[in-house]
Amino acid sequence: MTARALRALACAAAVVLLPAGCGLPDLADLPLPGGAPKGDGYAVTAEFADVLDLVPQAAVKVDDVTVGSVERISLDGWTARVTLRLDAKVRLPANATAAVRQSSLLGEKYVAVAAPPTGAASDRLADGDVIPLPRTSRGTEVEEVLAALGLLLNGGGLAQLRTINRELSAALDGREPAVKDTLHQLDTFIGGLEKQKADLVRAIEALDRLTTRLNQQKQVLGDAVDSLAPGLTTLAGQRAQLTGALTALGELGQVGTRVVNRSRDNTVASLKALQPILEQLVRAGDDLPKSLDFMLSFPFPPNVTGAVVGDFVNLSITADLDAASILANLLAAAPPPASTTRPPTGSTPNRPPAAGGDRPTPRPGTGPGSGTNPLLPGLPILDCLPDPDDFPAIWTPPKDCLLPKGCVLLKPGSIIPIGGLILPKGLVPRGTVFPPGTELPAGTILSPQCVLPVTGAIDGVIGGLTDVLGGGLRP
Repeated sequence: MTARALRALACAAAVVLLPAGCGLPDLADLPLPGGAPKGDGYAVTAEFADVLDLVPQAAVKVDDVTVGSVERISLDGWTARVTLRLDAKVRLPANATAAVRQSSLLGEKYVAVAAPPTGAASDRLADGDVIPLPRTSRGTEVEEVLAALGLLLNGGGLAQLRTINRELSAALDGREPAVKDTLHQLDTFIGGLEKQKADLVRAIEALDRLTTRLNQQKQVLGDAVDSLAPGLTTLAGQRAQLTGALTALGELGQVGTRVVNRSRDNTVASLKALQPILEQLVRAGDDLPKSLDFMLSFPFPPNVTGAVVGDFVNLSITADLDAASILANLLAAAPPPASTTRPPTGSTPNRPPAAGGDRPTPRPGTGPGSGTNPLLPGLPILDCLPDPDDFPAIWTPPKDCLLPKGCVLLKPGSIIPIGGLILPKGLVPRGTVFPPGTELPAGTILSPQCVLPVTGAIDGVIGGLTDVLGGGLRP
């Protein structure tokens, strides 16, 4: 039987069966074009920057399942607005996404609606909602892929890959350890950046706050810059004068250098000439400031104000009423005037006693309560000064000298204690426990206890009758 006969037989059978009740299917049972939902459903508008060749009645799919169709496509400026009709049973989050996809390489376009990858909203997508442009996208067209491939193959540098590979191999040949070390260092560097990520983020945030603050004060900064304009204009006008001043300053430096070089010898000589004066000032010690203090109230001591009352001065005298001293002073012959100041030239005062002999008579005024009295050999004559030829480092006078406790004499060259007194010429001045004019080796140092306090009153003077008659008890 030929094909033509078979087709004729089939048509005859169909004609026979139609009156017998095999009618056409109900159109209500057929699916709507494009997968449109049965019933009303709900409409959602999606905004696209490019819908390609999407057409109305195209399918709308969720997880590759058709749940609706494209109802209308319109243009709003440069944005395409696609109205999607979805089945009422489809439940999607309010922040759902939409994308234009292609069913196959040469297939039709459809719209894929899906929940966002992360952070799905709790609300549901409802009728009239809009999927904005940031949540829509489109797939890549085959034409775009082929165009990119053609660009790569036609002058895109593919032919140079072999050259690049060969040159790179030649550059790295024999340097593998160095390259590996470089990669390790780069890994360490990136690891350090990773550990300091929080600090870097904090620094960037601080920089952001700074730029925000500067942006807020943009007007203030602008006013400050504008206010600099007059000053800059003045500086620009005086540029020649400033340049001349700097040039003159450089010349002044050269002149100063010449002056210093030429006067160097004279300056050194002047400093050397000052050395003796400075040495004498050092040796003077506290004498200079004490004398300056005394000069302000001459002829009275500096603290005489406590003793001056009106037009008179209060004085107190302590008399030594030792009977032996009084008797010796009354019966003693007055010494020669020359012996009251210093011994004859070449004589040695207060020599220590010779072996087996008596102590020599001390020079008048060489100690408290001392004197020359050959007529009364039974009265004690005290030796209260050291031997100048055998001066010890620290000489402590005997207790019989009746000197204050702690009053000692230090050998010349010793360290001067605080409050002590140095004798540059070896003569004891007024204001000590020793009679004025007493000779000692030059440079002898008296301890502070040997120096009488400077007051407005005389606390006590120890001496004989001859000292009183000769004025030795003057303050």
